[in-house]
Amino acid sequence: MQIQVLKSKIHRVKVTQADLNYIGSVTIDSNLMEAAGLIEHEKVQIVNVNNGERLETYVIKGKKGSGTICLNGPAARKVELGDIVIIISYALMDFEEAKKFKPSIIFPNEKNKLN
Repeated sequence: MQIQVLKSKIHRVKVTQADLNYIGSVTIDSNLMEAAGLIEHEKVQIVNVNNGERLETYVIKGKKGSGTICLNGPAARKVELGDIVIIISYALMDFEEAKKFKPSIIFPNEKNKLN
């Protein structure tokens, strides 16, 4: 049996941009991606703490050290600049493996930087 479990989480980052005219996705500072164990084009869930919106999209690598969290395309309508979001990815794994697995969870500061 396989189950879906939390793989990575970027907890409470600030939306720095929203680009309605882009083709889609979320752009994330590559430092944050690396720390959380996310890769480009990986599917993620975005949870908006300010308004309760939830959406799924994929990751695009942003400039290293920029603090960028940019919702692109239709997802841009689900956020306001300055909203706080949680970015989550999941993995499918064997039940026994999942019992031992430890997700990567990071807690950036108010400037979307790691301390």
